[in-house]
Amino acid sequence: MAKIGLIRCERNVDRCPMTGCLTCLQETRQGFQAYDQAELVGLFTCSCPGDHLADFAKILQKKGAEAIHLSTCAFAHKEDGRWVMGGGLCAQPDDVMQRLAEAVGIPCIKGSAHLPEGYEPEVFA
Repeated sequence: MAKIGLIRCERNVDRCPMTGCLTCLQETRQGFQAYDQAELVGLFTCSCPGDHLADFAKILQKKGAEAIHLSTCAFAHKEDGRWVMGGGLCAQPDDVMQRLAEAVGIPCIKGSAHLPEGYEPEVFA
């Protein structure tokens, strides 16, 4: 069973209870489809500009995370009832993912639930 850490954006804390991300993780769909089974080991909220992100990633790793996912809302947005790339809540999601990967040395995946059509989760290592 894959042990997963999840990072979300502070800009969505008051609007999203993470049900889509948690359901997709449990059912290994969308951004979690690469796993046969997955278990959440922890969840952090990233605050701009991500100053404590490396510390959060290291805590998730110590708790057993084998991979860390960034929620889709950080790099995509909903438009006309569907999710599309760009315009997400994070100004620099690729930079965030690269910093995560460098901090912990485990796969850091950009994507959780609500993936835009045709998007394949990008892995930073």
